[in-house]
Amino acid sequence: MISALLTGVRVAEAMLIDDFRDPGGLSRLGTPWRFVTDRVMGGVSTGRIVFEEIQGRPCLCLHGDVSLDNNGGFVQIALDLAPEGALDAGEFQGIRLVVRGNGASYDLHLKTVDVRRPWQSYRRSFPTGPEWREIELPFSGFVPYRIDVPLDLGKLRRLGIVAIGSSMTAELCVAEIGFY
Repeated sequence: MISALLTGVRVAEAMLIDDFRDPGGLSRLGTPWRFVTDRVMGGVSTGRIVFEEIQGRPCLCLHGDVSLDNNGGFVQIALDLAPEGALDAGEFQGIRLVVRGNGASYDLHLKTVDVRRPWQSYRRSFPTGPEWREIELPFSGFVPYRIDVPLDLGKLRRLGIVAIGSSMTAELCVAEIGFY
């Protein structure tokens, strides 16, 4: 599935992770989306995920209220990238999203098999607005959070789309997500 050679680097064709067309809620990878809040660690944030159709686009929407009380501070939609083990994304350049939201910034978190603690991840923020927009997040821009191991794209295990770090109302819809 190689589409081009750029300065000696192999670039794979895009790979769709999900377009939210499966009525059963499974991603194109065959894994389910999950909703997680800081309540798993004693926080008090609340929310839900809903499969919707907006402007003719099937999408997954994150609705919630992020609270910093009780050392909390996040609501998240998460997806395991492989039923078992890891997914090799080494031939891709980054992650592409089609999103709309309430104008707040959200994070995309990546976890590899090297991530051992729930708070560890590789993170990248992205903006939202009221209109659908396509956003590309190159892997080179992901920053390790509380982990000293470099991001190994050959060992991706999970991704999360997260409202985190400040008291806020989360309103974010994702119509497509994939590797580019």
